[in-house]
Amino acid sequence: MARSKKNDPYYELLRETSGEETYRPAHMAESKEEPSGEETYRPAHMAESKGEPSGEETYRPAHMAESKGEASGEETYRPAHMAESKEDAPDESRPAPRRDAEKRRSTPQRRPQKKRRKRRKHKSARIYSVLIMLTLILVISITLAMGIIEVGKDMLGINGTQTLKVFEIPENATTSEIADSLHEQGIIRIPKAFVFFSRLSKADASYIAGKHEVSSAMAYEALIAELTGSAMEENEVVDVMFPEGCTLYEAAQKLEENNVCDASKFLYYFNTGGMGYEFEKHLPTTTSKLKFYRMEGYLFPDTYTFYEEMEPADVCNKIYVNFNSKITEEDYARMDELHIGLDEMITFASMVQAEAANEEEMPKIASVFWNRLNAPDTYPQLQSDPTKKYVERTIKPNIELGDQLIYDAYDTYTCTGLPAGAIGNPGRAAIDAVLHPAETDYYYFYANVDTGVTYFARTLEEHEQNIEKVKQQQAAAEDGE
Repeated sequence: MARSKKNDPYYELLRETSGEETYRPAHMAESKEEPSGEETYRPAHMAESKGEPSGEETYRPAHMAESKGEASGEETYRPAHMAESKEDAPDESRPAPRRDAEKRRSTPQRRPQKKRRKRRKHKSARIYSVLIMLTLILVISITLAMGIIEVGKDMLGINGTQTLKVFEIPENATTSEIADSLHEQGIIRIPKAFVFFSRLSKADASYIAGKHEVSSAMAYEALIAELTGSAMEENEVVDVMFPEGCTLYEAAQKLEENNVCDASKFLYYFNTGGMGYEFEKHLPTTTSKLKFYRMEGYLFPDTYTFYEEMEPADVCNKIYVNFNSKITEEDYARMDELHIGLDEMITFASMVQAEAANEEEMPKIASVFWNRLNAPDTYPQLQSDPTKKYVERTIKPNIELGDQLIYDAYDTYTCTGLPAGAIGNPGRAAIDAVLHPAETDYYYFYANVDTGVTYFARTLEEHEQNIEKVKQQQAAAEDGE
């Protein structure tokens, strides 16, 4: 069937005259050079080349762009997700599509700041809780550690003294009662710890009633061994009291009289020393040949409990233990401040002990000796009467071979400064008076031994007046009798 060109869309309607309107699809154009003034519509993707001249308004999707560098003055729309580069990114100033706006309206907005604050609060609370817990653990740990240390010290007898005490266990006493008694007497510090240790040692039923000799320096093990061992028999125990100012020779005689040990053996062992106690480290390394008894002054006045017929070395050890416990670290520090050694301090104190009628006067008497020692050019001799008596009553009767040099070294009317050694065994009050004397400007004193009153003077003239006063008092007292 014959087709009409007029009805066929693939054929053009041609007219011979140039003024007639012609329609042809753009792709049927014969060439770029074909002149045409007609308004032509063609899709952008049908463009033959970048260089095709066209003044037409063209729509083409953005993804159909051939390249970033495509020359075009046309207004082009392409979706934002199809942008090939930062240059093709959609303009943020454009209003958001309506669907996105509606979606934002329908979806509740999240507030991340509030969540962060809430998390911070929870985190801070956790930190505080952890810190409090760690503090509590630390406090509890320190407390427990300190408690364990204290129990350990008590169990081992650390910081205790070697001073022996007689401890008596009553008949049928329980372990708790024994522990309480030990605590009351200062032998242990923690009764419950002792009870616990006793049970672990299975010693509760083994304690022997009676008297036992113990000290606070004993470890629990040694203490239990002593208390479960044989008790002391009554006739074996001897209490001996040594008064302040007694000499070593007098102490030896007392021990022999009480059947504790031989006097001469005691003097030998006591003056030999070398038992390793702390105070011995502060003594001179060499002994002066002018010294009569090397350890005179180191028998601390006290009441001691001994056995009958003890070994002299054991007796000496007990006395050394007691003296060692009486001289403290503060005493040694004070000696350093005063620039005197232990031996000088004991010698000084023995003079104060012998001169003083009572303890109240001791600091003033010590001040007189200190003032004279600090002015050796004016007062070279201390002039203490008891030093002369010690020579006459103790040295001369007991020295094997008389030596005038020794006599002179002890007589403070002859020697300069302190005597060669102590003239007796001073008590604590005399020691304290030397270490902490009164502040005075006295250089003389004279005591009325009958009344116990001591008179002090600054000058020799005042001193002579005091001597005359005392003589008158003594004469009046004799006349009154």
